[in-house]
Amino acid sequence: MADKGGYNPYENRNVANPISDFGAFILLLKCVVGTGILALPLAFYFAGIVNGVVLLTLVCIMLIHGIQLLVYSMVECSRRMQVGYATYPESMVYSFSQGPKCFRYCAKAGGWIVDIVLCFSHYGVCVVYIVFVSVNYKQIFDFYLGVVDLRAFIAVVGLLMIAPFMIRQLKYLVPFNIVANILIYVGFIMMMYYLFTDLPPISDRAIFFGAVEKLPLFFGIALFSITSVGVMMAIEAQMAKPEHYIGWFGILNRAILLVLISYIFFGIMGYWKFGDKIEGSVSLNIPTDEIIAQIAKAFIAAAIFLTYPLSGYVVINIIMTHYWNKNGELKNPVLKEYILRVVFVLISTINGIIAPNLGPLLSLVGAFTISLLNLVFPALIEICLYYPPDYTYGKLKWKLVKDIFLVVIGTIILVQGTVFSIFDMIKEYGGGDETTTQDETDEDTTEGTTAAIITTLAGDAPAEEPAFRFF
Repeated sequence: MADKGGYNPYENRNVANPISDFGAFILLLKCVVGTGILALPLAFYFAGIVNGVVLLTLVCIMLIHGIQLLVYSMVECSRRMQVGYATYPESMVYSFSQGPKCFRYCAKAGGWIVDIVLCFSHYGVCVVYIVFVSVNYKQIFDFYLGVVDLRAFIAVVGLLMIAPFMIRQLKYLVPFNIVANILIYVGFIMMMYYLFTDLPPISDRAIFFGAVEKLPLFFGIALFSITSVGVMMAIEAQMAKPEHYIGWFGILNRAILLVLISYIFFGIMGYWKFGDKIEGSVSLNIPTDEIIAQIAKAFIAAAIFLTYPLSGYVVINIIMTHYWNKNGELKNPVLKEYILRVVFVLISTINGIIAPNLGPLLSLVGAFTISLLNLVFPALIEICLYYPPDYTYGKLKWKLVKDIFLVVIGTIILVQGTVFSIFDMIKEYGGGDETTTQDETDEDTTEGTTAAIITTLAGDAPAEEPAFRFF
């Protein structure tokens, strides 16, 4: 970074209950590995095996670069502001105030927008987690004891979620996420039993390239599966040694490397096994009447249950530290935070009960999360931070060119994802035309995306439209 000066933000950062490097690694694994991995075999069907490996790797590099860029920029803002830690909104406000005149006018609003988008994205994920857990346990319950209304399961899961959500510190969530990581990987290994059984010749699959017209759907799944910006930032903020978080061999890159290897392996094997018969979630290709499959689903659902407090932490932290108790003068802050946490769980549960078909909502959440938080905002922050004449964009203005590229890609995702998500929400929640031919239904079922996983699992029928598309 240019002109680092003598102030080191890391040496002036105070954290009450810091997280070790190992704890940060565990939390990172769990915040990334979730329901999205179940759609990766479908993604490889769209792209082909070799092309899928290359594109998934490139998407991962782009998204993680966005996170690295954001962390570097936040540290630079902290250095210039002479504070131990500048939050995402604070970094947005400060950097915009240093940039071109058009950015200075909207600097304060930029901080509010970051908080709103972060809260919206993680609230949506929390609702999805409740529905996902409920649907999976309902399938097992229905098989042994008889059919029960999904909304009743959502209500029970929501009430059970209150207890673990009372844990206020990320440090104390590490043991839960160790268990969650073990459960989800054991669940995936058990699913592998079905993926490795009676494998067809790999020559029957698209080894190099899939259907070109379906390639945009690959990006929809890949983008949804890799990043969780708010949790990633919260982990870095709570680390005992935050300087170990980023860099070529930092905690973030090591965790994402393991995630990427797991994703590639699971995606290839799922596509190799089921080919063009693959569903929006590979769990739907696995029989529901066998013990191994039931245990696998139960383990994965339990892992997602234990992940809810990690995702919800972001929303509670923003409300408490950025607004309700910003100055630290709130009376009985711990009690009021507990009340806020109970209210948050109840609201997200009620949301799931009212609208358990959450595919379009997840799509909208993903479009905002990926495009703004992961690509557009970090690029704009760096553009403003190094705005001449006090700073420079480097040789041939390479930083500016790279940041403009990220803004363009993020804007495409934002516009396309938001427009199609809104159309899907109007159709789903507004009683759109439900008459389709069998051929249309079959085609649309094949084109499910990560957003459609929840729709497919929670309902009796798969989504009628791809819930997230590009170009």
